[in-house]
Amino acid sequence: MKPLRTLSGLVDFDCAARWGSFKLAAQELHKTPAAISQQVKQLEENLGFALFIRHARHVTLTAKGQELAVVVGRMLAELRAKVGALQGGDEESVLRISTTHSFAIKWLVPRMHRFTKLYPELDIRLDSNDAPVDLEDDSSDVAVRYGPVSDGDPALLFRERLIAVYSPELLAPGQAELTLADLPNFPLLYENSTESWLQLLNENKALKGKYDFSRGYSHWGVLAQAAVAGQGIALVAYGIAFQDILKGSLRQISCRSAPFGSGYRFMVNRSKENMPKVQRFRAWLVAEMNEMQRALDQGM
Repeated sequence: MKPLRTLSGLVDFDCAARWGSFKLAAQELHKTPAAISQQVKQLEENLGFALFIRHARHVTLTAKGQELAVVVGRMLAELRAKVGALQGGDEESVLRISTTHSFAIKWLVPRMHRFTKLYPELDIRLDSNDAPVDLEDDSSDVAVRYGPVSDGDPALLFRERLIAVYSPELLAPGQAELTLADLPNFPLLYENSTESWLQLLNENKALKGKYDFSRGYSHWGVLAQAAVAGQGIALVAYGIAFQDILKGSLRQISCRSAPFGSGYRFMVNRSKENMPKVQRFRAWLVAEMNEMQRALDQGM
């Protein structure tokens, strides 16, 4: 193994990887395409493996190049964020938030305007990423993560509950609502595994029906969008479906919910937990989550 003795070429590599082109990377970095190509070539020689496959009019990443591009892109983003904060001289004015993809798309982004209206002076940087987050690397101030939760955890924001939802488009003419009895008539949409559906059906003594579990999704957000599009009846986390329920894009089937042990936790960079920007965001999140909890309790 060759030790990496220089970081020269990483910025050029990152830019070319993003554009898939030495020419476009050269435009962004105000260099010539030949200079970009030379820097990348020297980096490849230093690493001992190819980063790009060269084509006539573009370049594509090799498998190893793709892996390195993810790491380099994240590293440079952290570096640029820190440099920007130091140049600005006001760490308090930038709030860096890390969340999962589904939470960002279906919960946080649709209501983020409420927070920015309260604190317009804050510059919000939102990183949507399902990977584990290391808050000590200084790339994020706070994070909201989904996973197993326990009562009494001071980081707990909201204990999730799975609900069965459907688009009003699935209703037949004159039909007011769908019930558990209608489940055999539609595809049942699920996230990763049908186990939660089976638990809910068992809780409602409805296991004996003939059900169509033909459509699975890897993320709650994609699952909720499939339900909004009328592709079937989805068993989805309440928080992810909440905004669509408020808008009327989704309706909830009235039934008993099965036990569920996951939810959302608020995580913070320990060196920044006393900063006003962090305390304000935490207080706002708690208020929004409490409002959602009240709506959930009223709908039970």
